Amino acid sequence: MTDTTQQASPLKQSLLTALLALTFGFLGAAIWSYAGLADNRTRSYLIENPSILQDVAEALAAEDARERLASVRDELYTPFPGAIMGNPEGSKVLVEFTDYNCPYCAASFRDVAQLVAADPELKVIMREWPIFEGSEMAARMALAAAKQGRYQEFHAALFERGDTSEAGITAAAEAIGLDLDRARQDAMSDEVSVELVRNLTFAQSLGFSGTPAFVTGDILMPGAVGAERLKEALAEAEASTSAS
Repeated sequence: MTDTTQQASPLKQSLLTALLALTFGFLGAAIWSYAGLADNRTRSYLIENPSILQDVAEALAAEDARERLASVRDELYTPFPGAIMGNPEGSKVLVEFTDYNCPYCAASFRDVAQLVAADPELKVIMREWPIFEGSEMAARMALAAAKQGRYQEFHAALFERGDTSEAGITAAAEAIGLDLDRARQDAMSDEVSVELVRNLTFAQSLGFSGTPAFVTGDILMPGAVGAERLKEALAEAEASTSAS
């Protein structure tokens, strides 16, 4: 991970300058920021009020996240055909990066299923990101199921069974009535391979280091954040869209 403390970006300098100016109410803060000088009062105040630095760090992180998301937004919110949970035409959109061998993804599967069941307007764009050992074939078959219009059923069956071995994947596929010959061919197609690379690229661009990870609106949420946080984030994203 890049150490962003070594050299401040123009954005970071601007935010720090604004913080100091607001704190002390005079323009000298700008001079101190760009010249690398610091008044003793500034040092003392920041030492005595470390939460200000935390607030700045959080503001910078949020701004960086928005900038990263802006660079991939259109593609990120365009799903692989059929790889969707919930209502494909839903007005509320959540993106999830998932891995079938990730225990936190299994917990998040239940959270997302709960939200989908409760909200007919929820559309969940699924991003298969197989980062655990033994997950790639499961991810490939999930996308193959999507091409047959059976992604949601396969996704649920695989998480409920908890078996990503070849036999487990085949059993899940048979249980939901997939055309296995077609699915196996589609799973190894260039189209599916490209999708897995795209999802990896999206995750790296957004700064995610593991699964699960979620995006809604301009909000990035790494980790198993729980059903309530997902619901809150969806409401925040919807309010932000309505206000803009």
